[in-house]
Amino acid sequence: MGTEICGRCGSRLSSRDETSLQKVWAWWLAGIICYIPANTEPMLITKTLFQNESSTIVGGAIELFEYGNPGIALIILIASVGIPVAKFFCIAFLALSVRHRSATSPGTRHRIYDVVEYIGRWSMIDVFVVAIMSSLVQFSAVATVTAGPASLAFALSVICTMLSAQSFDSRRLWDSIDGSVPAR
Repeated sequence: MGTEICGRCGSRLSSRDETSLQKVWAWWLAGIICYIPANTEPMLITKTLFQNESSTIVGGAIELFEYGNPGIALIILIASVGIPVAKFFCIAFLALSVRHRSATSPGTRHRIYDVVEYIGRWSMIDVFVVAIMSSLVQFSAVATVTAGPASLAFALSVICTMLSAQSFDSRRLWDSIDGSVPAR
């Protein structure tokens, strides 16, 4: 290369990481593996004087719907199920599109990448809600709410998908224009 600073904007230049797609897939797979117990194990465990209850993400949303809170139930389903699944599909699409030279325009794929990157910042909202709820509902004599094992699995899944998206070298989306850089 010869220079470490861009002559036009003064930014630091970085070389391409030849193993970026392998890192994307490794973090993506780890995220999928963590996402399974995040949806099958209890997210919240509620203990009262008379009963113990635990609920999964979807189970909790269904309960909220049944108790007359369809708006909150929908928000939970979108934030906890819809968005993570969409992120998994988008990251896989981007990695496959680079590998197999997709006909989708680089601009469109880059917008998808930008959305995945932006959403990644907000993906931990569910974990924060569980933490806040656990800390607020601590009437030891009457009721306690604690985070279940799904909260850790969900947090790990979110972290893995964020690392997967960050491992993706978005410059590869534009390589198919001139065909000079092979996909790996």
